[in-house]
Amino acid sequence: MDRGMVGSASRGRLSVDVRPHGKSAVVTPAGELDHHTAELLRKPLDACVEEGRARLVVDCSQLEFCDSTGLNVLLGARLKAEAAGGGIHLAAMRPVVARVFEITGAEAVFTVHDSLDSALAD
Repeated sequence: MDRGMVGSASRGRLSVDVRPHGKSAVVTPAGELDHHTAELLRKPLDACVEEGRARLVVDCSQLEFCDSTGLNVLLGARLKAEAAGGGIHLAAMRPVVARVFEITGAEAVFTVHDSLDSALAD
């Protein structure tokens, strides 16, 4: 465990970019999604749904790590998006991140795409 990164200093380990794409929103987390940084992703995902963009494309190409807390953020956002008539599409997952979804079986409840382009075209 990295005790040197606890608290506000850990916020530098994850950045989140959000951009509209038609009726969708492309959300790009970059860095490490874990217990310390999960709220940095939860807030923009929730805001997108609240603003009427319930189809969320999460570009995982820059996501270096995702633990169970990060997975729970995505699962919670999925429920909110589906309740609003949308859903979450995961794109371009790195193998280390994809493995978390495989092990937990969470890949079965998300629409997973090999690339951002294929997620946007779907």
